[in-house]
Amino acid sequence: MKALEGIKVLDFTHVQSGPTCTQLLGWFGADVIKVERPGVGDATRKQLVDVPGADSLYFTMLNHNKRSIELNSKNETGKEILTRLIEVCDVLVENFAPGALDRMGFDWETIQKINPRIIVASVKGFGPGKYEDCKVYENVAQCAGGSASTTGFLDGPPLVTGAQIGDSGTGLHLCLGIVTALYQREKTGRGQKVLAPMQDSVINLCRVKLRDQQRLEKGPLTEYSQYGEGIPFGDATPRAGNDSGGGQPGRILKCKGWETDPNAYTYFITQAAIWEKICDVIGEPEWKTKPGYATPPERLDKLNEIFGRIEQWTMTKTKFEVMDICNPLDIPVGPILSTREIIEDEGLRATGTIVEVDHPERGRYASVGCPIKMSDSPVEVTRSPLLGEHTREILSGVLGYSGAELDRVIASGAVGKAS
Repeated sequence: MKALEGIKVLDFTHVQSGPTCTQLLGWFGADVIKVERPGVGDATRKQLVDVPGADSLYFTMLNHNKRSIELNSKNETGKEILTRLIEVCDVLVENFAPGALDRMGFDWETIQKINPRIIVASVKGFGPGKYEDCKVYENVAQCAGGSASTTGFLDGPPLVTGAQIGDSGTGLHLCLGIVTALYQREKTGRGQKVLAPMQDSVINLCRVKLRDQQRLEKGPLTEYSQYGEGIPFGDATPRAGNDSGGGQPGRILKCKGWETDPNAYTYFITQAAIWEKICDVIGEPEWKTKPGYATPPERLDKLNEIFGRIEQWTMTKTKFEVMDICNPLDIPVGPILSTREIIEDEGLRATGTIVEVDHPERGRYASVGCPIKMSDSPVEVTRSPLLGEHTREILSGVLGYSGAELDRVIASGAVGKAS
């Protein structure tokens, strides 16, 4: 049995943030009914297409374990179907532009009257306030949430990260909110609204930078490279390059082959507790007791020299050899893994973090599996649905429409022609 078996999710989401959330719910066993515009569907079906005539990887990798129904919610029969779906579903998830559900005639009060137990979960760019009606995308969320201003090097511009912390990060937050609301409903019998603003989610993921903002008011951030270099701090948490951010100095260092391999690097942390082991590994045993090197405070103004010496050593080893040598000594290091290395990693495939999926139009492709492992709720990743593939199945199996009723619905234009 899967954890969310028996839970029905009405999925009005599109692109990335919402589909990330509903895919997780589907992985955990919920019946996710993805509502799509007839003949059009989720915009990402046809974005960044790499196989002509097939849904894009953008769509397929975000919509596993779902069923698709084509539904025109502006059509009167479509509204009737939507009302009945709201009656029988446990959760409605949406990431429309602000106010879109209200304009469809399904505001919170109306939905609650239809089904007082339903949970309505929403992704929005900003929470209530002066920006709540603004449209937000991934990089906008990273900029408004404090990530971009603290990413990059001190002498360069703000940078966004390749990790989709605005979209997928918000989807993860929303999923937790939904599961929490389902748990509370067991006690109260009532549904509730769940809101996950993208800005708020990015801020939550940037909490250590907000920690540093408050520490900065008491004095310079001594673990930042710029402190050791004598560069004054401003009034906000600065960009810190590849510093570790956790109180222990860390850098990305070149490894053997860096001249031709853009990912031949390792992350190396000079943790205080294993300083003596580091000195032995890099061939500087005298640094263990040498004045100016023996304690963490003494080393702060020598980090460039120290990491320069460590890099001389790492450049004689591959990134994996660095791991093999340092890990048994508890020296924190990690290889810079390329996307190709990750997608081909046997260990990640063995645990289901990377999976192979068969698709009727595009064939076999690799995708990301469920990142959360539960001992009593196994995850089987199934392919994303074709547009409207399950319309008849949902109308008959979920709503109980008979053959004659199905014919009426199809004739009304409420569902897509493919149905």
